[in-house]
Amino acid sequence: MQFLLTIARAIDATTTLVGRTVAWLLLAAVLISAGNAVIRKSFDMSSNAWLEVQWYLFGAVFMLAAGYTLRRNEHVRIDVLAGNWSKRTRDWIDLLGHIFFLLPFCLMMTYLAWPFFWRSFMSGEMSPNAGGLIIWPAKGAILLGFILLTAQAFSEIIKRYAIMKGLMEEEVKHGHGAPAPVEAAADMKGGKDA
Repeated sequence: MQFLLTIARAIDATTTLVGRTVAWLLLAAVLISAGNAVIRKSFDMSSNAWLEVQWYLFGAVFMLAAGYTLRRNEHVRIDVLAGNWSKRTRDWIDLLGHIFFLLPFCLMMTYLAWPFFWRSFMSGEMSPNAGGLIIWPAKGAILLGFILLTAQAFSEIIKRYAIMKGLMEEEVKHGHGAPAPVEAAADMKGGKDA
């Protein structure tokens, strides 16, 4: 199990590095968008390439930071029901959800994204818009995003299993799925009420 936990830590480090790095692309997208708007309004000029690079940057952030978002437990959850469940029940739901829903979805999307990217790369596919950009980098971001999300799903499965077996302590996460401090203390005592 320690070997698997070492792999999980390496995956976590990779997705954290990628997520924190690509977050800066949002700043680039905002600056390009603002610059493009100023030039368009001031000089009545525009370029499809500048519009497309904004989309590429935003898409790259969305796809490449998905694994990091999962690692930080920041993905969207509906806590109406889960908030009333014990930690053990939430752990089981997370584990089974990752194994039977997230992982198969990520594997399928990675499998489907490969030819989608490869055909575009090999053909040098270009945007149909005048002055547009090449398409394969955007399709490559989709493929890489699902590869990273698949790896992070494996990491989360390994860690959740280890937590449930008492082989590691759960990290304190500040995402939507993290229990509130009072609830966490109650869970540690084995009951809902402190």
